[in-house]
Amino acid sequence: MTLVVNTEPVRLRQLFAAEWIKLWSLRSTAWVLGLGALTVLGINVNAAVSNADRLAQQSAQPPERPGVAARPEMVFDPLHTAFVDPAWQLLMVLAAAVGGAAVFGEYASGLIRTTFAAVPDRRAVVVAKVLVVSAVLLVFGAVVSGASFGLTQWVLRDHGGLSPGDPGALRAMTAGALLAPLCALVGMAVGAVVRHAAGSVGAVVALLLLLPALFQGERHRWVKEIGNAMPLSAWRRLVLNPDRAHDLGKHPLTVTEAWVVYGAWAAAAVALAAWVAGRRDV
Repeated sequence: MTLVVNTEPVRLRQLFAAEWIKLWSLRSTAWVLGLGALTVLGINVNAAVSNADRLAQQSAQPPERPGVAARPEMVFDPLHTAFVDPAWQLLMVLAAAVGGAAVFGEYASGLIRTTFAAVPDRRAVVVAKVLVVSAVLLVFGAVVSGASFGLTQWVLRDHGGLSPGDPGALRAMTAGALLAPLCALVGMAVGAVVRHAAGSVGAVVALLLLLPALFQGERHRWVKEIGNAMPLSAWRRLVLNPDRAHDLGKHPLTVTEAWVVYGAWAAAAVALAAWVAGRRDV
């Protein structure tokens, strides 16, 4: 019997197909993305319904009478309703977990040895993972961002709801869509370094959510600048309604700087994942 060995180099298209199969062969991927999208949308729509009820009650209150103090009007931003912090922080963790699982899952199961034996060019494997995971999470982020904006503004249609053409709306939806692949890339980098499920998720939560909370003070500029360099701070600036951007405190983050933060974190995450894969043993 003659053993035939295929010596042709693996093509990038084949790597894409392999990474696509690996990603969707994990049942957790579909469950996390599906339930995560519904949860994020549910939180935002619930906020919109609550605001709509309060605004309706405010408009229905009887006219002011002499000697009776008027109720303070509700300060309301319809754009913020589509991008409620807890919902999108949850999305950040879920996206990072999916990205991390694409890496630490192979190390935990030992499949990474087979992968690197079939494809000695480890950086090509990382590139394929990055492109596949980024594409999937970009679609996920775009669907969630667009649906969140559309549903919340429909609920608020009688109370100043916005359209995609209003100032800041398209920028906010774009920032929401890109937040998912950005966090997935960060998760991949952390997964490549930690190589453990619980450790990776814990490190991602600390990096993306807890660390920014430590650098929110305005007393020292260096503290605020570190906080400004975090993805969460950049996202908050990008989804901010331009009508509310007149008072941002000391050392504010500009829109351009926020986009730079997005790009810098994505590039650093990819570079770290590629470097670790090429240097560390499996």
